[in-house]
Amino acid sequence: MPAPAFLTRRTLLKAAGAVALTPGLALAQPKPVEPPTVITTPPRDFGPNAPPNVYFTDPDVLTVDPSFNGLRQVNAPIQRLWTGALWSEGPAWSGQGRYLVWSDIPNNRQMRWLEDDGRVAVFRMPSNNSNGNTFDFQGRQLSCEHLARRVVRYEHDGSITLIADHYQGKRLNSPNDVVPHPDGSYWFTDPPYGGQLYEGAPDAAGGPSNAQGRLKPRLGQALGIGEYKRELPTGVYRVDPAGKMDLVVPEAQVPDPNGLCFSPDYKKLYVISTGKGPGDTGAGGKGDMHVFDVGSDNKLSGGKLFSDFMVDGVKCGPDGVRADVEGNLWCSSNAGRSVGYSGVTIWNLGGKLIGRIRLPEICGNVCFGGPKRNRLFMAASQSLYAVYTATQGAAPG
Repeated sequence: MPAPAFLTRRTLLKAAGAVALTPGLALAQPKPVEPPTVITTPPRDFGPNAPPNVYFTDPDVLTVDPSFNGLRQVNAPIQRLWTGALWSEGPAWSGQGRYLVWSDIPNNRQMRWLEDDGRVAVFRMPSNNSNGNTFDFQGRQLSCEHLARRVVRYEHDGSITLIADHYQGKRLNSPNDVVPHPDGSYWFTDPPYGGQLYEGAPDAAGGPSNAQGRLKPRLGQALGIGEYKRELPTGVYRVDPAGKMDLVVPEAQVPDPNGLCFSPDYKKLYVISTGKGPGDTGAGGKGDMHVFDVGSDNKLSGGKLFSDFMVDGVKCGPDGVRADVEGNLWCSSNAGRSVGYSGVTIWNLGGKLIGRIRLPEICGNVCFGGPKRNRLFMAASQSLYAVYTATQGAAPG
């Protein structure tokens, strides 16, 4: 139907301009669409076929302090690289192989993500319920095995070297995380978390995690497994290149030690104390992190609380930690059902929270990787996530 003769093109344009200038009508204009986040309903899709979600900065990479702006990479989305694990832990980057390895503890396997095409496949199975992994300065993989209660090194020729399984004649509990030192030593934590059915094997009858002997730890296991009893307090150990082993952090200082890392100059050691483990008779960890000065003789001193990980009144319980080249600490976060607080918390040298990364799953551990070591990999519950940063990891693996 033709428009009335009096509605010329000029009058229509004037009318449109009047509408745009009317205050009440201007306020009624629709707001720009906000990018989706992990806390939206429905939740954001992190998968490889997800729609674009980055408007200059990822909405789930949060700046808490302006200093974090120099560490976050603009235009870089958080990506879910793979899902299908039961509990993901211990990501470690092979610089020479250009792949990421991590542990799927309950499934008793290690997984590998290839940088060239993003393919994921089983790397080692069985893995003795391995937890923490890393690569040393010679590019050899180290793994902490819950089931066998030991730390091992995979050599370039395919053989396996035992790094530690006893201290003063007593069996270790269940080594959890390990880091290399430039002097050739390895430092690792030994909490009791592997003394359970889901992630290892309970103690033999009468041991702390099987005091009544009702559990049958040998079921489904290889010969010799399930015959150990917890004999040691929890602790942090150092193994020198000759194999000499020393207790460097006793349980009295940091109960139930979990993740650990050095500062970039190796003058400080950070140790996470998580929660009470199977068989613990004491209070256990409080979900915090401690820092120690490392002397030239490898003796630790000046131990103090680094952070209690309370953020906005929410406990963002740490598990794993890695340092960047500036000395900032990137810590995995387990906030339980507090949606939007699980993922990663980032802290400066003074123990101040400067940034957060929100994930839809509890994060177990993190590492820096990629050819430039500027990509943060996050092993989170059932999945593997990654996001590019504007910094680099301070250590190999």
